[in-house]
This record gives sequence, structure tokens and C-alpha cells, in this order.
Amino acid sequence: MDLAYTWDFSDLWANYPVLLRGVGMTALLWVIAFPLSMVLGLGIGLARTSRSAWIGWPARAYVEFFRNIPVLIQLVWFFYALPILLGIQLTPFTAALFGLVLNSSAYCAEIYRGGLLSMPRGQWEGALALGMPRGRALRRVVLPQVIRRMLPAFTNRGIELAKNTSIASVIAVHELMYQGRLLSTVYFRPLETFTVVALVYFLIIYPGTFLASRLEKRFVQRQ
Repeated sequence: MDLAYTWDFSDLWANYPVLLRGVGMTALLWVIAFPLSMVLGLGIGLARTSRSAWIGWPARAYVEFFRNIPVLIQLVWFFYALPILLGIQLTPFTAALFGLVLNSSAYCAEIYRGGLLSMPRGQWEGALALGMPRGRALRRVVLPQVIRRMLPAFTNRGIELAKNTSIASVIAVHELMYQGRLLSTVYFRPLETFTVVALVYFLIIYPGTFLASRLEKRFVQRQ
């Protein structure tokens, strides 16, 4: 019995625009979700460093809640539960965006918190002694110094978010993974289809991985 497998990529080549549309949707999800995660994460991270229990504990609860529930469940919950509980029907794209942003922002918050806590107390005290309000001291003195330390971690966070966009396919967001599953179902070529999808993800994500590695090495050399 001949067990040799004959590879055939002709159907995929003929339908490459379908995969390109998926790449575009994946990129759109990432381009919107990552900056929102960074901004929301900054607010939560600052709240995590607050001395006020009324601010710190809700921020900690937010981080622990969204970090310890799988992102897949969060996406599905927003898509299927909100119409039942609140009568709000989100589009698949919006539900995916909510889930990805809330999950990723919880991790970003911890990156910010770690960076802020690594700053020597004297930097804060010196800025305040010069008459700067705390907000201005944060913007002009503290964040510029800690942002370099956080860059490798944020780059890795962006890479993880790019990979997590594939989960959006379960709620019918037409990103790369969804389009790959569609082609696999139509042409019965799952091995070829998901091999190509995997290679496309690699080509999209590897530059970020390489950048994260270079940033980490540069930071270590400057210590």
C-alpha cells in the first residue's frame, strides 16, 4: 500500500485573494487592539501602583480576572452572553476586539506596574521637589526612563496578541485562520491549507520576534 502523500497547492494559489483578505482582517484587529491595550493598560497599571485601596484593589481584580480566564472564553462570552443579559448584539469583529483588548490590557498593566516600581524613588522625589505636579513628573521624568525597559516586554505582548487574533475565527471573524478553515472545508486540502496559514503567520509575526530579541540584547548591553 502506497502511503506517499501528494501535495497540491493549486486550489490555494487560485484562491490566494481569500487568504489576503484574512491577512488584512488579522492586521486590522491587531492595529486597533494593541494601541487600545497599551492605553487601557497604562491606566490600570497606574491604578495598581496607587496607595489608595479604593483604586488599587479594583485594578488588581481587573488584572487577575482577565489574565486568568482564557481569551477564547472571553471572546465567546462577549458575542453570545451580552445579547441574552443586556440585549446588546455585538458584531463578531467588535466582540473579538473587546475580548482581545481586555485580556491584553491586563498583561500590559502588569508590564507598566513592573516598570514603574523599578524606578528609583529619588526620581519621583526630585521631580516633585522641582515643583512638578505628579502627572507632569510621570510624563516628563518617569515614563521616558522606564519605557526603554518595557519595550521588549511590550514587543512580546504585541506578538502574543497577533497570535491570539486567530482565536477570533471561532466567532466568525473573517481573519486569516477563518479563511483558512473555509478553504480547507471547500477543497478538502487541510494539510496544504494550514501549512500555508502557518507560514503566513510566521512571516507576519517573526519580524516582531526578531525585534524583541534585538531590543532585549540592547537593553542588557546598556545595563
